[in-house]
Amino acid sequence: MTEATELHQEYKQKIQQAIGEVGKVVVGQEYMVQRLLIGLFTNSHILLEGVPGLAKTLTISTVARVLHLDFQRIQFTPDLLPADLVGTMIYNQKEGKFEVKKGPIFANIILADEINRSPAKVQSALLEAMQEKQVTIGETSFQLDRPFLVLATQNPVEQEGTYPLPEAQVDRFMMKVSVSYPTKEQELEIMRRISNMQFSYEVKPVLTKQDIFAIRDAVNQVKISESLERYIIELVTATRKPVEYKLEKEAQYIQFGASPRASINLNLAAKAQAFLEGREYVLPEDIKEVAADVMNHRILLNYEAEADNVKTTDIIKVLLQKVPISR
Repeated sequence: MTEATELHQEYKQKIQQAIGEVGKVVVGQEYMVQRLLIGLFTNSHILLEGVPGLAKTLTISTVARVLHLDFQRIQFTPDLLPADLVGTMIYNQKEGKFEVKKGPIFANIILADEINRSPAKVQSALLEAMQEKQVTIGETSFQLDRPFLVLATQNPVEQEGTYPLPEAQVDRFMMKVSVSYPTKEQELEIMRRISNMQFSYEVKPVLTKQDIFAIRDAVNQVKISESLERYIIELVTATRKPVEYKLEKEAQYIQFGASPRASINLNLAAKAQAFLEGREYVLPEDIKEVAADVMNHRILLNYEAEADNVKTTDIIKVLLQKVPISR
């Protein structure tokens, strides 16, 4: 066993231990936890979509504690100002000068709760932080602490008083993850824990910042063959030119195909998925496993799709069935 393989196995055990610690607090939601880890290990941001009460906030805060990272939850509201997010300049009367008061954005993991409830100015301030890993207060730019991860949530049901995210901002999230209801058995366990007062928030940190940076380096070293690289390009191109891939039925529903960020993030996410599975190389199954979450917010459908109740996940499912893997 090579030194790299031994290191890989060591971190795989630590990751499983971290997931186990989260499971002490959160029942179910392993899928969401795995997606959060993929985002963290690829230096990418995640958009979570789900109705209230599915433990999104609890899961994210627990992951932050298990990973020994600073966590801030920001409730996005219609009256939120950019200064409430990034900070502002305040006048110190004693010193007779202005000082910088940093906002809650200065943390490792940011939960942007109900991000679509704030107006464009606030969203653009968050966008600078997401893209540039820095914020500007007054005339000075401040680098954000590493690692820096934005996990945004939005309610897919309630649309009153919301500001739909611009496509340019949605595209900057690596994945859009749909958070589902727990199973009947999981919900029974949740109900019993709460009613019996057996609910504990105590977890122990498992990974350090240095571990996270080391895992990021290891994910970068995961090998992907040229044929699978070309398969990713074919998948993304099929969303733009579906007729060329004999997807005539799907073509009538697609208004715009996925951007180049789709291919970049498919590559990164597939490597991270392979790493989490304990492999040092990518399989086609890794790409298919992450394809829906990476592409579902990057394919824009038309009104005809809405009328026929066709979802982007339906389109992606057909793509994965019909687009061949290059040899």
